[in-house]
Amino acid sequence: MPLALHRSLLFVPASRPERIAKALASDADGVIVDLEDAVAPDDKENARQWLDDFLVKTPDARLLVRINAVSSDAFDADLALCAKHSGIVAVMLPKAETLEAVARVSDTGKPVYPLIETAKGLLALPQLCQAHGVARVSFGALDMATELDLIAGTPGAESMLDQCRYQLVVASSAAGLAPPLESVVPEIDDLARVESVARRAAEMGFAGMLCIHPRQLSAIHPAFTPDAATLDWAARVVARADEGDSAFQLDGRMVDAPVIARARSLLARAESLQVNPPVEGGQD
Repeated sequence: MPLALHRSLLFVPASRPERIAKALASDADGVIVDLEDAVAPDDKENARQWLDDFLVKTPDARLLVRINAVSSDAFDADLALCAKHSGIVAVMLPKAETLEAVARVSDTGKPVYPLIETAKGLLALPQLCQAHGVARVSFGALDMATELDLIAGTPGAESMLDQCRYQLVVASSAAGLAPPLESVVPEIDDLARVESVARRAAEMGFAGMLCIHPRQLSAIHPAFTPDAATLDWAARVVARADEGDSAFQLDGRMVDAPVIARARSLLARAESLQVNPPVEGGQD
Protein backbone atom coordinates (compact mmCIF):
# COMPACT_ATOMS: atom_id res chain seq x y z
CA MET A 1 0.00 0.00 0.00
CA PRO A 2 1.39 3.47 -0.87
CA LEU A 3 2.64 5.40 2.15
CA ALA A 4 0.11 8.17 1.61
CA LEU A 5 -2.78 5.71 2.06
CA HIS A 6 -1.70 4.30 5.40
CA ARG A 7 -4.61 4.41 7.85
CA SER A 8 -2.50 2.87 10.60
CA LEU A 9 1.17 2.82 11.51
CA LEU A 10 2.01 0.39 14.28
CA PHE A 11 4.98 1.09 16.56
CA VAL A 12 7.25 -1.76 17.61
CA PRO A 13 10.40 -1.32 19.73
CA ALA A 14 13.69 -1.97 17.96
CA SER A 15 14.85 -3.48 21.25
CA ARG A 16 12.32 -6.29 20.73
CA PRO A 17 13.35 -7.58 17.30
CA GLU A 18 11.25 -10.73 17.69
CA ARG A 19 8.17 -8.50 17.52
CA ILE A 20 9.03 -6.87 14.20
CA ALA A 21 8.01 -9.84 12.06
CA LYS A 22 4.79 -10.18 14.08
CA ALA A 23 4.01 -6.51 13.54
CA LEU A 24 4.62 -6.83 9.80
CA ALA A 25 2.28 -9.84 9.71
CA SER A 26 -0.49 -7.91 11.50
CA ASP A 27 -3.31 -6.00 9.82
CA ALA A 28 -1.44 -2.70 10.21
CA ASP A 29 -1.04 -0.75 6.98
CA GLY A 30 2.53 0.02 8.00
CA VAL A 31 5.02 -0.62 10.79
CA ILE A 32 7.32 1.87 12.52
CA VAL A 33 10.31 0.34 14.25
CA ASP A 34 11.09 2.67 17.13
CA LEU A 35 14.64 3.61 18.08
CA GLU A 36 13.51 6.49 20.27
CA ASP A 37 11.04 6.50 23.18
CA ALA A 38 10.49 2.73 23.31
CA VAL A 39 14.22 2.03 23.72
CA ALA A 40 16.09 2.67 26.97
CA PRO A 41 19.15 4.95 26.66
CA ASP A 42 21.56 2.12 27.43
CA ASP A 43 19.96 -0.09 24.75
CA LYS A 44 20.19 2.33 21.82
CA GLU A 45 23.27 0.80 20.23
CA ASN A 46 22.06 -2.76 20.68
CA ALA A 47 18.62 -1.88 19.31
CA ARG A 48 20.17 -0.35 16.22
CA GLN A 49 22.27 -3.48 15.65
CA TRP A 50 19.25 -5.74 16.14
CA LEU A 51 17.31 -3.78 13.55
CA ASP A 52 20.28 -3.92 11.19
CA ASP A 53 20.47 -7.69 11.62
CA PHE A 54 16.73 -8.08 11.03
CA LEU A 55 16.85 -6.11 7.77
CA VAL A 56 19.85 -8.09 6.52
CA LYS A 57 18.08 -11.36 7.26
CA THR A 58 14.70 -10.14 5.96
CA PRO A 59 15.48 -8.24 2.75
CA ASP A 60 11.84 -8.19 1.62
CA ALA A 61 10.65 -6.37 4.76
CA ARG A 62 9.36 -2.83 4.29
CA LEU A 63 9.06 -0.59 7.32
CA LEU A 64 9.46 2.92 8.68
CA VAL A 65 11.88 3.87 11.43
CA ARG A 66 11.48 6.47 14.14
CA ILE A 67 14.98 7.70 14.83
CA ASN A 68 16.21 9.63 17.84
CA ALA A 69 15.90 13.42 17.90
CA VAL A 70 18.58 15.61 16.36
CA SER A 71 19.80 16.55 19.85
CA SER A 72 20.52 12.89 20.67
CA ASP A 73 23.96 11.27 20.51
CA ALA A 74 22.29 8.47 18.55
CA PHE A 75 21.04 10.69 15.73
CA ASP A 76 23.95 10.27 13.30
CA ALA A 77 24.18 6.51 13.77
CA ASP A 78 20.42 6.20 13.27
CA LEU A 79 20.67 8.13 10.00
CA ALA A 80 23.49 5.92 8.77
CA LEU A 81 21.37 2.82 9.42
CA CYS A 82 18.39 4.31 7.56
CA ALA A 83 20.52 5.24 4.56
CA LYS A 84 21.98 1.73 4.43
CA HIS A 85 18.78 -0.29 4.00
CA SER A 86 16.31 -0.17 1.11
CA GLY A 87 13.79 -1.89 3.37
CA ILE A 88 13.46 1.33 5.37
CA VAL A 89 10.91 3.20 3.27
CA ALA A 90 10.55 6.35 5.38
CA VAL A 91 12.05 7.99 8.45
CA MET A 92 10.04 9.56 11.27
CA LEU A 93 11.81 12.52 12.85
CA PRO A 94 10.69 13.07 16.46
CA LYS A 95 10.52 16.54 17.98
CA ALA A 96 10.85 18.04 14.52
CA GLU A 97 11.54 21.75 14.87
CA THR A 98 14.06 22.92 12.25
CA LEU A 99 14.62 22.78 8.52
CA GLU A 100 18.22 21.76 9.19
CA ALA A 101 17.15 18.59 10.99
CA VAL A 102 14.69 17.72 8.22
CA ALA A 103 17.39 18.27 5.59
CA ARG A 104 19.77 15.93 7.38
CA VAL A 105 17.14 13.21 7.45
CA SER A 106 16.23 13.85 3.83
CA ASP A 107 19.88 13.29 2.89
CA THR A 108 19.30 9.59 3.60
CA GLY A 109 17.18 9.51 0.44
CA LYS A 110 14.10 8.46 2.42
CA PRO A 111 10.79 10.33 2.74
CA VAL A 112 10.65 12.28 6.00
CA TYR A 113 7.78 12.10 8.48
CA PRO A 114 8.20 15.02 10.92
CA LEU A 115 6.56 14.30 14.27
CA ILE A 116 5.11 17.52 15.67
CA GLU A 117 5.19 17.30 19.46
CA THR A 118 6.75 20.57 20.69
CA ALA A 119 5.75 24.23 20.67
CA LYS A 120 8.73 25.11 18.47
CA GLY A 121 7.76 22.40 16.03
CA LEU A 122 4.21 23.74 15.84
CA LEU A 123 5.43 27.27 15.16
CA ALA A 124 7.74 25.96 12.42
CA LEU A 125 5.06 23.69 10.95
CA PRO A 126 4.33 25.64 7.72
CA GLN A 127 8.03 25.70 6.85
CA LEU A 128 8.53 22.06 7.79
CA CYS A 129 5.64 20.99 5.56
CA GLN A 130 7.19 22.83 2.61
CA ALA A 131 10.66 21.35 3.19
CA HIS A 132 12.26 19.09 0.61
CA GLY A 133 11.73 15.40 1.32
CA VAL A 134 8.80 15.77 3.71
CA ALA A 135 5.98 13.37 2.83
CA ARG A 136 3.62 13.54 5.78
CA VAL A 137 3.45 14.99 9.28
CA SER A 138 2.26 13.26 12.43
CA PHE A 139 1.00 14.53 15.76
CA GLY A 140 2.52 13.67 19.14
CA ALA A 141 -0.27 14.73 21.47
CA LEU A 142 1.18 13.19 24.63
CA ASP A 143 4.49 15.04 24.38
CA MET A 144 2.76 18.23 23.30
CA ALA A 145 0.44 18.10 26.31
CA THR A 146 3.42 17.63 28.60
CA GLU A 147 5.36 20.51 27.06
CA LEU A 148 2.39 22.87 27.27
CA ASP A 149 1.67 21.79 30.86
CA LEU A 150 -1.89 20.77 30.02
CA ILE A 151 -4.08 18.84 32.45
CA ALA A 152 -4.51 15.57 30.59
CA GLY A 153 -8.04 14.45 29.78
CA THR A 154 -9.73 17.77 30.52
CA PRO A 155 -11.86 19.76 28.07
CA GLY A 156 -9.34 22.59 28.25
CA ALA A 157 -6.47 20.30 27.30
CA GLU A 158 -8.41 18.79 24.42
CA SER A 159 -9.30 22.26 23.16
CA MET A 160 -5.62 23.23 23.13
CA LEU A 161 -4.61 20.00 21.38
CA ASP A 162 -7.33 20.50 18.79
CA GLN A 163 -5.77 23.85 17.96
CA CYS A 164 -2.60 21.92 17.14
CA ARG A 165 -4.54 19.40 15.05
CA TYR A 166 -6.16 22.14 13.00
CA GLN A 167 -2.75 23.52 12.13
CA LEU A 168 -1.43 20.11 11.01
CA VAL A 169 -4.38 19.59 8.67
CA VAL A 170 -4.22 23.08 7.16
CA ALA A 171 -0.43 23.17 6.77
CA SER A 172 -0.39 19.71 5.19
CA SER A 173 -3.07 20.65 2.67
CA ALA A 174 -1.39 23.93 1.81
CA ALA A 175 1.89 22.10 1.13
CA GLY A 176 0.24 19.41 -0.96
CA LEU A 177 1.18 16.65 1.48
CA ALA A 178 -0.82 13.56 2.31
CA PRO A 179 -3.21 14.26 5.22
CA PRO A 180 -1.55 13.99 8.64
CA LEU A 181 -1.54 11.11 11.10
CA GLU A 182 -3.27 11.34 14.47
CA SER A 183 -1.38 10.68 17.70
CA VAL A 184 -1.35 7.38 19.55
CA VAL A 185 -3.94 6.53 22.18
CA PRO A 186 -2.18 4.95 25.19
CA GLU A 187 -5.20 2.87 26.27
CA ILE A 188 -4.66 -0.51 24.63
CA ASP A 189 -7.84 -2.28 25.75
CA ASP A 190 -10.25 0.66 25.64
CA LEU A 191 -11.23 0.21 22.00
CA ALA A 192 -14.21 2.53 22.38
CA ARG A 193 -11.77 5.30 23.28
CA VAL A 194 -9.50 4.42 20.35
CA GLU A 195 -12.44 4.40 17.94
CA SER A 196 -13.74 7.73 19.25
CA VAL A 197 -10.37 9.43 18.75
CA ALA A 198 -9.94 7.86 15.31
CA ARG A 199 -13.38 8.86 14.06
CA ARG A 200 -12.99 12.42 15.32
CA ALA A 201 -9.58 12.65 13.67
CA ALA A 202 -11.08 11.44 10.39
CA GLU A 203 -13.80 14.07 10.67
CA MET A 204 -11.08 16.70 11.16
CA GLY A 205 -9.22 15.72 8.00
CA PHE A 206 -6.66 13.24 9.27
CA ALA A 207 -6.30 10.13 7.10
CA GLY A 208 -4.62 7.77 9.52
CA MET A 209 -3.39 7.19 13.04
CA LEU A 210 -0.36 5.98 14.95
CA CYS A 211 -0.92 3.02 17.27
CA ILE A 212 0.95 0.98 19.85
CA HIS A 213 -0.76 -2.42 19.77
CA PRO A 214 -2.33 -4.60 17.05
CA ARG A 215 -5.49 -4.81 19.14
CA GLN A 216 -6.18 -1.16 18.32
CA LEU A 217 -6.32 -1.73 14.57
CA SER A 218 -9.89 -3.01 14.51
CA ALA A 219 -11.02 0.32 16.00
CA ILE A 220 -8.82 2.49 13.78
CA HIS A 221 -9.32 1.14 10.27
CA PRO A 222 -13.10 1.62 9.99
CA ALA A 223 -12.75 5.27 10.97
CA PHE A 224 -10.46 5.99 8.02
CA THR A 225 -12.22 3.77 5.48
CA PRO A 226 -15.24 5.09 3.53
CA ASP A 227 -18.31 3.11 4.55
CA ALA A 228 -20.87 1.54 2.22
CA ALA A 229 -23.41 4.38 2.50
CA THR A 230 -20.77 7.00 1.75
CA LEU A 231 -19.48 5.07 -1.25
CA ASP A 232 -23.01 4.56 -2.55
CA TRP A 233 -23.56 8.32 -2.40
CA ALA A 234 -20.21 9.02 -4.08
CA ALA A 235 -20.91 6.53 -6.87
CA ARG A 236 -24.29 8.13 -7.59
CA VAL A 237 -22.75 11.62 -7.62
CA VAL A 238 -20.03 10.58 -10.05
CA ALA A 239 -22.51 8.75 -12.26
CA ARG A 240 -24.60 11.92 -12.63
CA ALA A 241 -21.50 14.02 -13.22
CA ASP A 242 -20.27 11.62 -15.88
CA GLU A 243 -23.59 12.05 -17.68
CA GLY A 244 -22.67 15.71 -18.10
CA ASP A 245 -24.43 17.28 -15.15
CA SER A 246 -22.22 19.90 -13.49
CA ALA A 247 -24.76 20.98 -10.88
CA PHE A 248 -27.77 19.02 -9.68
CA GLN A 249 -29.77 17.91 -6.66
CA LEU A 250 -29.24 14.51 -5.07
CA ASP A 251 -31.01 13.26 -1.96
CA GLY A 252 -32.38 16.76 -1.45
CA ARG A 253 -28.96 18.43 -1.45
CA MET A 254 -27.19 20.58 -3.99
CA VAL A 255 -24.22 19.02 -5.79
CA ASP A 256 -21.66 21.08 -7.72
CA ALA A 257 -17.96 20.96 -8.59
CA PRO A 258 -16.46 20.76 -5.05
CA VAL A 259 -18.92 18.03 -4.06
CA ILE A 260 -18.21 16.08 -7.23
CA ALA A 261 -14.47 16.35 -6.57
CA ARG A 262 -15.03 15.04 -3.05
CA ALA A 263 -17.02 12.09 -4.40
CA ARG A 264 -14.30 11.20 -6.90
CA SER A 265 -11.68 11.41 -4.15
CA LEU A 266 -13.67 9.04 -1.93
CA LEU A 267 -14.02 6.48 -4.72
CA ALA A 268 -10.33 6.71 -5.57
CA ARG A 269 -9.38 6.17 -1.93
CA ALA A 270 -11.74 3.21 -1.66
CA GLU A 271 -10.26 1.67 -4.79
CA SER A 272 -6.75 2.10 -3.41
CA LEU A 273 -7.83 0.49 -0.15
CA GLN A 274 -9.54 -2.27 -2.16
CA VAL A 275 -12.94 -1.35 -0.77
CA ASN A 276 -15.67 -1.95 -3.34
CA PRO A 277 -18.58 0.49 -3.57
CA PRO A 278 -22.06 -1.07 -3.38
CA VAL A 279 -23.51 -2.38 -6.61
CA GLU A 280 -26.20 -0.02 -7.88
CA GLY A 281 -29.56 -1.11 -6.55
CA GLY A 282 -28.09 -2.25 -3.23
CA GLN A 283 -27.41 -5.88 -4.20
CA ASP A 284 -24.01 -7.54 -4.14
